[in-house]
Amino acid sequence: MNAQPASAGDEPAGTVHSVTCLETTLSWDGHTLTATDAVTGHAPPTAFRSTAAPTRLYHYRYDQPATRAKDAERQTCSGLAVLDADGLVLLDLPGPWHAPDVQTFAVAAGIPVVNARTRPSREVRTALAARAPGWRRLHGVRPTFLARWRRPVTIGTGVAGLAVMTYLAMIGLWPAWRGLSTLGRGLAYVLEAKWLLVGFSPALLVLRPLSARMHRRRAARGEILGLPGGLTVTTRRDRHRGPRMEIRRGGTLVADLAFRRRPRHACAFLLYGYEDRTGLFVLDSDGAPLHHLPGPWPPEDVNRFTQHHDMYLEARRLTHADYLALTRTCPEATP
Repeated sequence: MNAQPASAGDEPAGTVHSVTCLETTLSWDGHTLTATDAVTGHAPPTAFRSTAAPTRLYHYRYDQPATRAKDAERQTCSGLAVLDADGLVLLDLPGPWHAPDVQTFAVAAGIPVVNARTRPSREVRTALAARAPGWRRLHGVRPTFLARWRRPVTIGTGVAGLAVMTYLAMIGLWPAWRGLSTLGRGLAYVLEAKWLLVGFSPALLVLRPLSARMHRRRAARGEILGLPGGLTVTTRRDRHRGPRMEIRRGGTLVADLAFRRRPRHACAFLLYGYEDRTGLFVLDSDGAPLHHLPGPWPPEDVNRFTQHHDMYLEARRLTHADYLALTRTCPEATP
């Protein structure tokens, strides 16, 4: 990092201030903000450039609820965002940005920085979901060596696991396989190499494609909204709390809303377009936003889902004022 505290008046022309996290470098030359993400190896790095002066930096950390069927955990997300004059996110740079380095860069570049690392997670999530036109996200994480070969390696591991399981079962050592399988699954979670799971649970070779096919059939009937493994919306009936709307990322529950035609209960969608941004707002019976889901949502899938669940659906282009009003009053989001 080459940022040094200086005032705007005594900086020489062409002075460039920068701060780096992982493979991402954020720099400011007094006129242009540039983020360079060198995760592409020998190819030219991905770059984001904005000639509009950033209003402030947003140094954030938040907990994303992650409740699974068998356990409960919270995933912590952190990073640095660049906001425009309206507080909309121009650039999102997830990663462990060092607070003193960010502060030094901000002072040297003359850009205010907001410390949102101790703010309520819900507030941070809603702020990050409010995206400006031209929004970009750069991760700055170099792909692992196995990333390119993950699929063939996973299949090969599953076939090898199936062969070992079959052999041990044939010679009467099924209890040995069960012990080895339990140990292997635990090791895969410790090493965070979940692709190893298929080696110790060969049935996943069949169950995963079958699960994806069943998901697509449910989506075609309007029972579920979203892609397999991604962000999905569905409903269920809870014995004690009544109908619920669930928002999941993969197998992880990130939001659980009451599903009725009442105020403060989910019962409608607003499918919006704003400049080059698209997304979905979950609304209550009064039209007030409850949850913001930015990103592309196919209109035909949204329509099938709302028809199947007897929900209201509104699709429209938002003005700048409408978009600001919705993002600022929405109490929760999944960025």
